[in-house]
Amino acid sequence: MENLLTQPIMNGKSLADLLTLEFLVSILGNVLAAIVILFLGFVIAGWVGRRIESVGQKNVHLDETLFGFLGNIVRYIIIGFSLLFVLNTFGVQTTSVVAVIGAAGLAIGLALQGTLSNVAAGVMIVFFRPIKLGDFVDIGGSMGTVKAINLNYIELASIGNFQIIVPNSEVWGNTITNYSVYPQRRAEWTFGVAYGADLDLAHRTIIDTIMADERSLAEPEPFIQVNNLNASSVDFLVRVWCERAEFFQYQADMTRKVKVALDQAGVEIPFPTRTVVNVSDGD
Repeated sequence: MENLLTQPIMNGKSLADLLTLEFLVSILGNVLAAIVILFLGFVIAGWVGRRIESVGQKNVHLDETLFGFLGNIVRYIIIGFSLLFVLNTFGVQTTSVVAVIGAAGLAIGLALQGTLSNVAAGVMIVFFRPIKLGDFVDIGGSMGTVKAINLNYIELASIGNFQIIVPNSEVWGNTITNYSVYPQRRAEWTFGVAYGADLDLAHRTIIDTIMADERSLAEPEPFIQVNNLNASSVDFLVRVWCERAEFFQYQADMTRKVKVALDQAGVEIPFPTRTVVNVSDGD
C-alpha cells in the first residue's frame, strides 16, 4: 500500500502528493472558477442576445426576424467561448479540443444532412426575407399567418387558428405566395345572368352595387365584361381593387349585395335545368 502511494502516477507526482491539501484546494479553486465563468457566460450571452433582439423590436425600419436570428447566433458563440475558458481552467489544451469538435461536427453533419439543410434554408430565409412575422402566406398549400421563423422551421397560424409547422427546406424550395406584401388586392367575381336578361341593366346593376361600397377603389379602374357563355347563363367577370386588410370580408359582402341587387332589378339569375321526356313503349 505504501509503495502505491509513493509511486509516481502523474507528472512525476505520487498519489500521496496529489492528495495533499494544497492540491485539493487548487482543484476546488478550478471548480469554483469554472462555475463562475459558466455563470457569467450565460448571463452575458443572454444580455447581449436580448440587446440585439431589442434593436429590431424598437426600430420599425429594421427586420425583427433578422435581429432575433443574430441575437441567437451571438448568444451561442458567447456560450461556446465560455466552455472553452472552462476547459482551459482545468489545463485542457483548447486547440486539440477545437480539432476534436471540428471532426465531430463533420461526422454529425453527415448524419444530420436533413436538419442542416433546414438550418441552411433558415439562414437564407432570414437574410433574403421572402416572408416576415405577421405575413399571411401560402407555402406549398399550407396557408396561414407567420408566427415564428426559427432555424429549423416556420410556424404558421391557420385561418382556423391551428398550428402549422413547415420545415425551412420546404419553405425555401417551394413557391411562396405572400398576401401581405402589397397594400392593395384585387377582388374577383363571376356573376351569371339568364340569356333572356337585359345585359346592359345587369352590367349597370353589378358595377353600381359594388362601387357604391366605400371599400371599393376607383383607381386602379374597375373591370367588368361578359366573359363566358355557359350552357344556361351569360357570365360577367368583375374585378375591383380594395385594401388588403378588407379583402376577404369585402369579397364575401359584395357577392351577397350583388345577388340582392340583381333580384331587385328583376335580372334573372339562372340555375341549371333539365328537361325529362318520357317516351312510352310502342310510341
